[in-house]
Amino acid sequence: MKKSDLPSTSYSGMALIADPIHSYAFFTVPLENGSVEKTEKDIIDSPWMQRLRRIYQLQSARWVYPAAEHTRFQHSLGTMHVAGEFARHLYPSLKDTCRDAPSPNYVEELLRLAGLLHDVGHGPFGHFFDEHYLGRWGLTHEDIGRRIIVRKLGVLIAKISRGPSGSFARSEKMDPRQVAYLIKMPERHDEDRQQPRWLVWLRQLFSGIYTVDNLDYVQRDAYMTGFSLDMVDMPRLRYYTFFTKDGLALHQSGISALRRFLNARLNLYSNVYFHRTTRALDLHLQEIFSDTLYLMYPGNPVENLDAYLQCDEWSLYSEVQHWLSDGNALKRKLALEWREIYARELKWKMSFAAEISVDQIQRGTEFPGAQNYEVKVRSCLPAKLRKLPFRVDVATQDPRPLNPIAEPGKQINIFNPVTGLTSPEPLAEIYRFIPARVRHFRVFALNHNYDAELAAAAEAALGNIEKTIPTNV
Repeated sequence: MKKSDLPSTSYSGMALIADPIHSYAFFTVPLENGSVEKTEKDIIDSPWMQRLRRIYQLQSARWVYPAAEHTRFQHSLGTMHVAGEFARHLYPSLKDTCRDAPSPNYVEELLRLAGLLHDVGHGPFGHFFDEHYLGRWGLTHEDIGRRIIVRKLGVLIAKISRGPSGSFARSEKMDPRQVAYLIKMPERHDEDRQQPRWLVWLRQLFSGIYTVDNLDYVQRDAYMTGFSLDMVDMPRLRYYTFFTKDGLALHQSGISALRRFLNARLNLYSNVYFHRTTRALDLHLQEIFSDTLYLMYPGNPVENLDAYLQCDEWSLYSEVQHWLSDGNALKRKLALEWREIYARELKWKMSFAAEISVDQIQRGTEFPGAQNYEVKVRSCLPAKLRKLPFRVDVATQDPRPLNPIAEPGKQINIFNPVTGLTSPEPLAEIYRFIPARVRHFRVFALNHNYDAELAAAAEAALGNIEKTIPTNV
């Protein structure tokens, strides 16, 4: 068959990526007509996206689950794919309720670009990087991502004129500021008031109970770790999701799929993200992470995005390896600590664990933080062990909001086909079958020599909170 005999319009301008979660994810590429148009391929191939190949999706759990070596890059491609599927499904209801919404092709591409770039601001070790480095300047990876989108990729994004389903309307031009708006969790209502309603509603796909982000990473993390229980029924969840005059809604028939997703996420937190070894590694990282990153990148990253482009897990590893022979004593000390982590030599061993549900805590009682409990546990130890080195770790798992009606911007309404009404109130009934906020309380020591004493002291410190699970594993 000659090239001229091929159905050129079927394949021109599109390409496929093989993916273990979505089978195939397509993306736009320049048309084969000699044009110099900009497409998703240009964004994917940009240094900012390729940098995400060098940042792992799971900060510490990859040392627990050997197959979990997937990166933010893979997850970003998956999120782009999920966003596009939701865009095509949701557009009719969006247009019905927001008559000023742009063309379907623009909305699809806007959501796909936001999905692709939602993690572009991440640093090494993911959310750990936010808390122990970016927090110094009151920043998050979303803040960095928005600046990268506008300042570094904005010119490129503005030149994109079509999505997978076709070209934008004649008067439409992709706005990188709208892409940047979508990826940031809602904080200020005044920012929402400055945006068209259709854009505010689209943001719910990035900040609700289920999002294009967590619908990909829950499935991807479950698959890549081998912990594949309670996989997500995304087609059903998507099918029953639509827009009403009140915003994003879920048809009552989609509740079973929502429950399945919430349970899948619950299991991932319990067994992967909050695995005892994952948390032990995080305790060690807490001791050295901030000092290391401040030595490598001492200035506010917003003021030097070009240097931030080199901030990834490969450069971190390479730098601390050089510090082993550095003349600076602090750098050598940090390098030795990092060597233990990279060799998976666990500094902290678990001596005690308890799972505490919010339902077990008396109403109005505040659960103290880890440092307060360290003081309590120490006071309950025998006098001769009061100076024993140990750490208390409290990992809070929040599979459901405590008040499903309190934050309407981050929630979803449930549509009742009998009454024709939507309301967030049925969420309270859904959450009755999902465990409430759970706190994983653990005590770690340098060895197992005093597990019994630490367990007894921890139980005494916890007081009347029940359902403790002492273990030496």
